[in-house]
Amino acid sequence: MSETNLQAVLWDLDGTIVDSEPYWLISEQRLVEEYGGEWSEADGFALIGSGLPNAAEFLQTKGVDLPIDVIVQRMVDEVDAMSARQIPWRPGARELLHSIHEAGIPQVMVTMSYRSTAHFIADALGLFAGVISGQDVTHPKPHPDPYQLGAAVVGASAKDCVALEDSGPGSASAVAAGAVTIVAPMHVPIPDSVNYIKWETLVGRDVSHIREVFAEARA
Repeated sequence: MSETNLQAVLWDLDGTIVDSEPYWLISEQRLVEEYGGEWSEADGFALIGSGLPNAAEFLQTKGVDLPIDVIVQRMVDEVDAMSARQIPWRPGARELLHSIHEAGIPQVMVTMSYRSTAHFIADALGLFAGVISGQDVTHPKPHPDPYQLGAAVVGASAKDCVALEDSGPGSASAVAAGAVTIVAPMHVPIPDSVNYIKWETLVGRDVSHIREVFAEARA
């Protein structure tokens, strides 16, 4: 099977396109401390890649006495406000996005962030054929649904796509969906695995590297 069978590239957002995890960590810490609880960096890192309702449930165990939907909206509003002041682009991500776009390969954002956050970044780039947000899925990552839906946006099957991720739950979702998966960890180490290719950085990567990974996986 040749590289021309690559139908789309599916992108995670937080930690992959933007280094927004510090924003989420700040928001989580503020909420927990507001309710007298204790929050550690390890607590925040443990939530990377999971759906926002799951994160909200965890914050409730830390003493945040609010309904899940209220916790989620508080965090989304804070992160959106911080991103509006400065979008924390991950080094190499925009260059890779533009290289793929110039090659005519559709790209879809597949994120567990909510629509406001996802579309703000997508609109800033103007390179996506579609967006799947955490509000568009029944089952969040690590379930395969998000990446299956992302591929379907451009009429493709996930097995004919490359997915770019940074987290354990996200990579598990992409692999379970059948996508050729590249993991580029940002804040949390990810172990080596036969299930995906691991890149230490996105800097210096272009569409030729994406095509090479796909062609080797599908050879």
